[in-house]
Amino acid sequence: MNEARFEIAVLRGDGIGVDVTDATLAVVNAARGRVGGFQLACQDLLGGAGYFKETGRDMAPGAEDAAGNADAILMGAIGLPAIRHSDGTEISPHLRLREKFQLYAGVRPVRAYPNSPQRLADPRAADIDMIILRESTEGLFYSAAVHDRSPVANDDEVQDILRITRPTTEKLHDFAFRLAKKRKERGGKGMVTCVDKANVFRSMAFFRQIFDERAQAFPDVQKTYSYVDAQALEFVRRPWDFDVLVMENMFGDILSDLGGGLVGGMGMAACAEVGDSHALFQPAHGSAPDIMGQDKANPLAAILSGAMMLDYLADRAGNQSLADAAQLIETAVYDGFDANRLRPMEFGGDMGTKAVTNTVIDVISSIPVSDVTS
Repeated sequence: MNEARFEIAVLRGDGIGVDVTDATLAVVNAARGRVGGFQLACQDLLGGAGYFKETGRDMAPGAEDAAGNADAILMGAIGLPAIRHSDGTEISPHLRLREKFQLYAGVRPVRAYPNSPQRLADPRAADIDMIILRESTEGLFYSAAVHDRSPVANDDEVQDILRITRPTTEKLHDFAFRLAKKRKERGGKGMVTCVDKANVFRSMAFFRQIFDERAQAFPDVQKTYSYVDAQALEFVRRPWDFDVLVMENMFGDILSDLGGGLVGGMGMAACAEVGDSHALFQPAHGSAPDIMGQDKANPLAAILSGAMMLDYLADRAGNQSLADAAQLIETAVYDGFDANRLRPMEFGGDMGTKAVTNTVIDVISSIPVSDVTS
């Protein structure tokens, strides 16, 4: 029987990006070995701050086209603090990829795991399970995405553009409501919260207006609203009450890091950047060059991003084996924490990158496939 084959563009990037990408591929391969039904063909691409330092380019010639031709892009951490453009900004080819492939939906899961750090004393913090949906091509990041590297005219003023367009915002809100509906079918709250600053900015009032318009097509999903400053407060007061939160680019960048802190740290911050025809998967944390190659990085954000990649491919191809492999990885991470078998150094534990990776693979091998198949 011929197995479905999917092309994966792999950009390991900088710092611990190499370590966590290797860990992700090992775990994904272990899950594939359990369920079968598909093959992944990985093509390594060069890019990042280290590559920029050597060549003056942030990606190798032809790498962008190769990424666009792949079924999915898997990326490690990108950027090194000491290597920057002449205007002071870091090397960030992933921002250009978001723009080039219109990866408008930045999906940032925030989930609490047993025996992982609970930053809030309230026992309900163990029930945190939400998605921050960050628009990833417009908003206040628009200027950075278009890579305007022209020098500042003088030292008196600099302006950045915040851009909100109807076509992208409509697709983003539809994505949010569909995601909440899918989560509701699996026992979720079925709620979308529009996070904005509509009381001050016309752009945010427009964002909310479109939210209300698109909500009419999803009457079975509850809609709520929150100003971004109030939402930061609510993440400390009652984060367990939220489900899917949709917001502008910069707001999502800030609140997703806060969300990661609520459930232990950025080592758990998985991320998918999804468009109509392409998708990129990467951990939301930085490159942490100070611990590169020291077997100290927590690879779970990258591993969970790999599971999101499999789930995305499953939806695109209608391939249940991919969905089963994704569920197997997610179950293994949860069960590993539940049994106190996963103890990352990031959380004060005794397990480095390799030990965490090997433990997830070991748990995968022990889970009956029937437990994760539909």
